[in-house]
Amino acid sequence: MISAERLQQEWADMDASRARRIQRDTANQVRLSDDLPPVRTVAGVDVGFENRDTARAAVVVLDYRTLEPLDYALARLPVAFPYVPGLLSFRECPVILHALEQLRVAPDVLLCDGHGIAHPRRLGIAAHLGVLTGLPAVGVAKKRLTGRHGEVPEGRGEWTPLLDRAGDTLGAVLRTRVGTRPLIVSPGHRTDLATALELVMACTTRYRLPETTRWADGLASNRGQRWLARLDALR
Repeated sequence: MISAERLQQEWADMDASRARRIQRDTANQVRLSDDLPPVRTVAGVDVGFENRDTARAAVVVLDYRTLEPLDYALARLPVAFPYVPGLLSFRECPVILHALEQLRVAPDVLLCDGHGIAHPRRLGIAAHLGVLTGLPAVGVAKKRLTGRHGEVPEGRGEWTPLLDRAGDTLGAVLRTRVGTRPLIVSPGHRTDLATALELVMACTTRYRLPETTRWADGLASNRGQRWLARLDALR
């Protein structure tokens, strides 16, 4: 896994044109076939912004069977890249890597609050992070970034394909709970769509969001102190 410090050095003085070239090159390294170890731990990954200049990443490692938290890490870094739609991984990856470096319990797979290959250049945050770390990764996004889809059935666990203009499958529009808006699930790295859906549903209880996302989002957001208090016992 590349270090956060080295990545910051490599991405110094990045502009949008160079970032898009890196995305296209990195997308060729994404592997979309199952290559997972036995999954015992799964990590939720999310990034919040304390202000215009500071990013805060949260990684929470859960027991895959019980969904109880085992470990967590918070990291803060200055934001070195401007907000550009489709290029968010260049704002978020360095601080996520910094958080991953602090973990004591290694995750077997990452569930990222964002997209995998359901991205205009097939490299959302989950895909980018998967290649940088070498870890299996899945994108679990609240909103669609690209692609088209039909109606999603109302049942829990029902889904419909998310398609690009050519009709190729980018991911799935998944209903995790009856009566709630679906999520956009896409493989990021070392997973296929079927496994990505299985992982997300296995981590979803009575809420719309999987527990991985709920823990990481809560810790990375302005509500972080409340969630952090629940994790203090781990330290």
